[in-house]
Parts: sequence; C-alpha cells; structure tokens
Amino acid sequence: MESGVPTYGYELAQAVQDGYLVDFMSVETTLKFIQQGIVYDELSDEDKEIYEDTFEDENGELPESIASSALNEWIFNEDTIREVLHILMTHGLKIDYGNKIGKTIIFAKNHTHAEKILEVFGKEYPHLNGYAKVIDNYMTYAQSAIDEFSDPKKMPQIAISVDMLDTGIDVPEVLNLVFFKKVMSKAKFWQMIGRGTRLCPGLIDGVDKDKFYIFDFCGNFEFFRMNKGKPTANMIALQGAIFGLQFEITYKLQNLQYQTERLIAYRKALVEHMTGKVQELNRENFAVRQHLRYVDQYAVPENYQALTYEDTLMVREELAPLIEPENDDAKALRFDALMYGIELAYLAGKKYSRARHDLIKKVSAVASVANIPEIMMQAELIDKILHTDYLDNAGIDEFEHIRESLRDLMKYIPTGKIIYDTDFDDEILSIDWKESELDSDDLKNYKAKAEYYVRQHQDNAVIAKLKSNVPLTGADVKVLEEILWSEVGTRQEYQAEYGEKPLGEFVREIVGLDMSAAKAAFAEFLNDANLDSRQIYFVNQIVEYIVHNGMMKDLSVLQETPFTDQGSIVEVFTDLTVWMGIRRVIEQVNANALAA
Repeated sequence: MESGVPTYGYELAQAVQDGYLVDFMSVETTLKFIQQGIVYDELSDEDKEIYEDTFEDENGELPESIASSALNEWIFNEDTIREVLHILMTHGLKIDYGNKIGKTIIFAKNHTHAEKILEVFGKEYPHLNGYAKVIDNYMTYAQSAIDEFSDPKKMPQIAISVDMLDTGIDVPEVLNLVFFKKVMSKAKFWQMIGRGTRLCPGLIDGVDKDKFYIFDFCGNFEFFRMNKGKPTANMIALQGAIFGLQFEITYKLQNLQYQTERLIAYRKALVEHMTGKVQELNRENFAVRQHLRYVDQYAVPENYQALTYEDTLMVREELAPLIEPENDDAKALRFDALMYGIELAYLAGKKYSRARHDLIKKVSAVASVANIPEIMMQAELIDKILHTDYLDNAGIDEFEHIRESLRDLMKYIPTGKIIYDTDFDDEILSIDWKESELDSDDLKNYKAKAEYYVRQHQDNAVIAKLKSNVPLTGADVKVLEEILWSEVGTRQEYQAEYGEKPLGEFVREIVGLDMSAAKAAFAEFLNDANLDSRQIYFVNQIVEYIVHNGMMKDLSVLQETPFTDQGSIVEVFTDLTVWMGIRRVIEQVNANALAA
C-alpha cells in the first residue's frame, strides 16, 4: 500500500477490484406492512372482518392500525412472509442449470419469526422437503447444522438464521442474502454482507461466482444512505450499553466518599470484567482495527485508575459499540442494564423513580410465577423488595445484590404480548435493483490517510504548536496546506470530507491539547486563592474537556454534566466577571488554532 495509508484501510471495494472478493447487487423491496404497518381502513372487506375478530377487545374497541414494528415481533403475517419467499425463489441466483436456489441465508428477527418462515416455506414449496432449515441458538446441535449448510453437497440450501450466521462463518457457495430484519449497526450490517463476498470458482454450472444478491425487505440500505452510517441513539447494542454503564459506575466510584472496602472491591471486579471484555475483541476484525488505540488502552486494568468524564464519553462512542454480546439470556441482560442504570443514578445523586417502577414491575412478574425452585430460593429478597422499605434504604451493595440474585429469574417472566398469526393480503410497493455502492463504505481513503498522518507526525513543528497551544502563523497554515492538500491528498478531497473546517482546527481536534499547556492557559484561575472549590472544579472540567477535544467551540456543553455537577455557571460564578475571564481564555485557546 502507498506510504501513509494504515493497513486496516483495505476496503471491500478495493478487494473486489483486486479480484479477492465478489461484488453484489441489492434487490430493495418495499412491502406495505413492513413500511407502513397494518391499517384497518386499507384492508379488504374480508380482511377487515378477520381484523375485527382478531383484535377487538372486550369493550368492543378496535385499534386503527398495528405498527410496523409489531410485525414479526408479536404479529406474524403469512402473506408478508409468502411475498418475501416468492421474490427470493423467483429472482434468487440459482445453480444446477437453474433447478436449485443457491445457498441462501435469511436473516430473521427472532426465533418465532424464523420458525414461521420455515412453516410458510413448507406450505408454499412442499416438494422441497429439507431445503430450508432454522439455525439459531435454540438448537441443540447448532454446529452440526452449520456444518451441513457449509457443505455444498448437503441440504439445506436455505439457512434461516437468528444471529448465528451473521458473522464468522465462511461459506463460499452463498449466492443470496435476505435481510428480513432491521440492522441498526453499520459495522454489523457490513459483516453480514461479508457472508456472501467469498470467491467460489465454478459454482454456477462451471462458471465462477462473480456476484451475489442481497434481498433487503426492511430498508437497511436506505437507512444507512440517509444516516450516512452514523449510529443513532438506539443503535448501541445491549452489551455495549451495559459496558458503558459499568464504565461510568467505575468513574463515579473514584470519588473519596466511595472508598470503602466493599466498594473498592466492587470497582475492581468491574474493571476486571471490562478488561476481559476488551481483551476478547478480535483485533483482526475491521471495525476493531479502526479503534485499536482505545482497545489497547482499556485492555489493561492500570488505565482505569484515574478516569475522567471525557473518558466516559469517548468509551461510549469509540469502544462500547465494539463489545461482543454475552452468550446469555436477553431478559437477564436487560435486567443488568436496568440495575446498572439504577446504581449509576444513585451514585450521581439523581432520582430513579421510573427505573424503580420498572424494577418493581419485573420483580412482581417473577413473584407471580409459582413452583419454580430458583424463584422460591429468592422468596425472602423478593418479599423485601415488594413489601418493605428495602429499596428506600438501598445503596450500591443492595442494588448489586438484587442484580446478581434475580437476573437469571427474568427468563421465567411470561411474555406480555399474545402472539398473533394472521394472513392479511400484503402488497409490494416497489422493487429496485441496484448496483453495489462500495465506494460509500465507512473508511474513506483520504480521511484515513489524513488522520493517520496527523497522529503519526505529532513531532512536526506546526502540529506540535497546535498541541501546545502556540498561536499559528500564516506560514504555519501554508505548511498544513502542503501536507493535507498536496502530500496526503487534494484540497477537493479534504473539503469533501471536512467542508470548510480550518486546517488548524482539524489537526487540533485529532491531537487534542497538551495537559500542561491547558493548565498554563488557565493558570490565572487554577492558582487563584480567591476561587472556591466549586469554581476550581468547574475550571478543571473545562481543562479536561479541552485536553481531550482540542478546543471548546460549543459552550452549550457547559450546561451538562460534569460541568453542572456542582451547580450551573450562574450558581457557581456569582461574580460573572470571573466567568467572563474564563470564557476569554477558552476563546483564545480556540483562536490559537487559527492563523491571525
């Protein structure tokens, strides 16, 4: 590779161009119910009658519609599944001179959905016995089923998967992927696409596999086009959310008030667990390799000793989404997340009435299940939670005891929703065949080179100036232009990635600000004997923020924790002239990244 390009920058587009992987074509189909839900007024008269019989409650009330999110969660509509299978079986790539569908993976939403797909397939294609099979973690012999699917001479041709075939399997014969669920993580989405990219010589009647099809019924391609691959608040996986909560608890437990023997031990246990989760990450994985700096940092316990608020933000953004899911019951993990959230709220001195309500609701649901020995063993704790003031007086030790004691009982809570099987007539709104857009993958070559260059050349005189808060000159900017607009790439490439962002600002955001330089900038206030402890705390938080981010352009962050942990600006700085002086220093630090 050319000089300055990190080795993890070998993109799928380049691998296809170089002949190491296979390109794809997407078949993006919009089904009415999946996009719009099931609307009563839009059904046929016959279907309206069935809808009324199915969903009318005891008071004679009828919902106007069923949300699309309910589909394949607690409503399984046979005609929707029939349409999906028909499109696959009609348009999917075939082998044996068109007589057999090529190896296919259908990504289903959950186990019930997978089983329903198999049931409908059996009805529609009764002559293809053994052709399709559900492969998920409900199976006793999942690995042998995967081995059979991986064997080109054996059935099944269609594997209906819930999570098990999303990553890590290598079946070169795969010709069709079917996305029958939404995938909220772009990294996961591309890993799933990777199941079809393997070369396979002579697969299609002696001709080499040169393409595979992706049938997308849930708008995944469109979602990532619209969001430019940026994760939304809902995207972080449950395991990543738990990791983030554990990290924030670890940060809070540094406070002197929590230095008791039991809480020190609890913090140590959390650190051991988190370092273990980070060490489990596959360093060869594409997504992980982009964040190795943080993976290396938090794979060792020593780096958890003096955490800052900025570290919690960085971990939530950079590291938590990479954490691998536990091989554990989802209900138990959701209970973990609930309890860690309560612990964090307690440490932050915040109310957690909503979470407490959720906890009591879950414990009540467990208590309603009779004759299960595991539940009976926890009867005393359950009774204390429901019928005493135990929660009113609880602290971290008690909350953690609740989490450890009850998490494995959550699986016994009965499912709240009744499962409905329906067969309303669905409708295909559109089918779009599109060539792959591989050049829109996450890692832009210019972006990789530019950021890599800056990180690797922090001894460069101009880059060192920016890190040390020394004002830039016009000549310094010319040096940056030569590097970023000539040596690394072109001005057009820079502007395509970063718009009109000044070069000094771009570099400063990558390298941050040296701690000693930041403290020197604010020394007037940090060393002022007239400032009280709250004001010193506030200034220190600003210093930490600027050290991590390089500058503070958006002052609205000062209205959030940790800045407000000891009061708002107006409450902390009753003499606003002191605050105005601090603000001038912030503005000067920002200005030093720009040429005068």
